[in-house]
Amino acid sequence: MTATRADGGARPAALPRPAAPADGLRERKKRRTRQAIRDAAFRLFDTHGYEATTVERIAEAADVSPSTVARYFPAKEDIVLRDVYGEALVAKMAARPADEPLPEAVRAAALAVCARLSARDLRELRRRARLIRDVPAVRRRTAEHSADAAARVAATLTTRTGRPAGDLEVRVISAALLAALQEALLRWAEGPAPDGTATGPRPAGGRGPELAATVGRALDVLLQGLALSAE
Repeated sequence: MTATRADGGARPAALPRPAAPADGLRERKKRRTRQAIRDAAFRLFDTHGYEATTVERIAEAADVSPSTVARYFPAKEDIVLRDVYGEALVAKMAARPADEPLPEAVRAAALAVCARLSARDLRELRRRARLIRDVPAVRRRTAEHSADAAARVAATLTTRTGRPAGDLEVRVISAALLAALQEALLRWAEGPAPDGTATGPRPAGGRGPELAATVGRALDVLLQGLALSAE
C-alpha cells in the first residue's frame, strides 16, 4: 500500500505497530531493577554485614538512586523478605486439579516450586534464611510479610474449597503451611556443608534435592495432623 505525500508523490504506508507482549517492557525493566537492587544488597550484606550496609550504599552498588530503592523496597528489611517463592507457591496451588485432595495439592505445589529453583535462587534463599535467623530487625519484619503471604494462600484455599472468606480453618491451615515452609527453609540453610561443617559459605549446586526433601518432611508433620512420635 502507498500513501500520498504533501507534494502529491507516493510514499509507503506506515507499517502496523507490533502488538505489545503480555509482559511489557516497563514490567521487564521494573523486574531487572528490582533484582539488581537485591543482588547488590546481598553482596554488600555478605561483605560488610547487614547493619553496616546502608540504603545509600545499596543504591550506589545497584546504580540507582536511594529514592528508587525506597520505591521498590520501603524498608531495608523488605529487600531480604520479598517473597517471590510464596507467589510461585500460590500460583502452583491454584493450578492443581480441583478434585485433588488438599494435602496432595499442597505437597505437589510446594515440591514443584522447589524443582524450579536455580543455583542462583538457592544461594539467595540461603542468604535470606540466615538473615532471618541472625538479624532481629529482619526477624521482626518477617511477621508482617508472613501475614501478607498467608492471606494470599488463604484466598487460594477459599477459592479451591468454596469456604467463606475469613473461614477460621482456612486461616489456620494457611498460617501453619507457611510456618512449616519457613522452618524447613531455616533447617535447610543450617544444614552441613559438603566438608561436613555446619556454618560458613558453601556452593548451592546440588542443594535443591536437599531442600525438597526438607520441605517434604515439614509437610509430613503438618499434613499428618501434627502427630509426633519418639525417634
